[in-house]
Amino acid sequence: MTPMRLYHRHATRHRVRPEYTPRLRLRPKGRPDAYIDGAWWPRSDDLSAELPDLLAVLAVRLGLVSRVVYDQASWPPAPRQIAVNDHPVLLDAYPFELGNTMYVHGSAGEMIVLQVISSTTDADTAHTALMAAVELPDPADPVVI
Repeated sequence: MTPMRLYHRHATRHRVRPEYTPRLRLRPKGRPDAYIDGAWWPRSDDLSAELPDLLAVLAVRLGLVSRVVYDQASWPPAPRQIAVNDHPVLLDAYPFELGNTMYVHGSAGEMIVLQVISSTTDADTAHTALMAAVELPDPADPVVI
């Protein structure tokens, strides 16, 4: 059997410590009552430049991040792989029905689903969207099934 060769664009290397604190809001861990775990408002539309800071913060919950699946309609083309602290992270573009969505997979099998707010969104609108993404339901509200 011939070994399979995988071809990727050049990997981009980044340091672990965030240069900029990501504009990120997450639901409390252990609140599986919603599809979206949080929201992220990147500073630019350069995915390979924006991800290292985000992944450094998400590593607290996920450990090493192994894969990011992102909405291909929301980002310009990105490399198939980047390296964060010499650890490879696969980047997979996917046509999501729910736009501006990103799945971040940890190496231990955990996943965080993020709503991505466009970098061009004005500050007030982005802040409102960040807060709404993590708003917890009122326990007094009826459950709709």
